[in-house]
Amino acid sequence: MVKIIWTKRSLNDLEDIADFIAKDSPKYAKITLEGLIREALRLEKNPLIGRVVPEVNQENFRELIYGNYRIIYNHDKGKVNILTVHHSARDLRKRGLLPLD
Repeated sequence: MVKIIWTKRSLNDLEDIADFIAKDSPKYAKITLEGLIREALRLEKNPLIGRVVPEVNQENFRELIYGNYRIIYNHDKGKVNILTVHHSARDLRKRGLLPLD
């Protein structure tokens, strides 16, 4: 099993997602966050289950899709770093956190 490490940015992303959804439905905000976290925890057993991030096309930058969100991570030597949780309708290139072309 690998260790899951949530970066500060990814934790801020989760908080922003929860705050945004909670404006309309606190219950759905909780359900969404629990689902995102549960999805990310799947990486403990198999860090390669996500697809390569198309915008980067580098094997160590991968993503899981959960609903409208992309859980973007990298893996290296027994650990997985969750880099960001990104809404799929937004432009990833504007975030400035991945080595994009």
